Amino acid sequence: MRVALFITCVNDLMFARTGRAVVQILERLGHTVDFPAGQTCCGQMHANSGYRAEAQPLVANFVDTFAGYEAVVAPSGSCVAMVRDWYPRLADGDRDLTAAVAEVASRTYELSELLVDVLAVTDTGARFPHRVTYHPTCHGLRMLRLGDRPLALLRTVRDIDLVDLSGAEECCGFGGTFAVKNAAVSGAMLADKCAAIADTSAEYVAAADNSCLLHIGGGLSRRGGQKPIHYAEILAGVDR
Repeated sequence: MRVALFITCVNDLMFARTGRAVVQILERLGHTVDFPAGQTCCGQMHANSGYRAEAQPLVANFVDTFAGYEAVVAPSGSCVAMVRDWYPRLADGDRDLTAAVAEVASRTYELSELLVDVLAVTDTGARFPHRVTYHPTCHGLRMLRLGDRPLALLRTVRDIDLVDLSGAEECCGFGGTFAVKNAAVSGAMLADKCAAIADTSAEYVAAADNSCLLHIGGGLSRRGGQKPIHYAEILAGVDR
């Protein structure tokens, strides 16, 4: 399969190793991965902040950039949810763009969806000899409904000690601009999440969104605790 990697802004700027992990996984499974250079921000920050008109050119660019691929994959439940949920609304009123959005959204996947649902893969051939807990991020949990797909993938990793996280479905408090506009509430939510992670005695906390892991990692660093890691890096066998 010829797959396009949509790296997303946060990963491109701060977590390039996650994108490399996705490529490593898919190439190991025999697929071709391209990185379309014309990709930009998906427009989520614009739309969430009320700048819908400013987000529309980014929607059109996404459609043009990822045309012709069998699948588009992103290591971010948040940005995939933007494409699948927000893009149809942002394109409303433009018949051609609406049709193009529907087509590209139908083949845009978060990594675990592509692996489990499309490629019928749960074992990526990885080894990660560490104790790990998993935090299901809000967009993946509530908008994409990823369910246990990421966990099904993690359970096949050799030598991993995967432990349950108490209150796993509770938000970490990031929520993009929510953490900026509601800092006190966000901080309290983060403290609860970090305490739950600490109770697992895990070495790592994994998730599907590096934006949430950045938030969680900041809280954990002040406690001297666990390290955040995108689950794609575990599936690639990255042992840090």
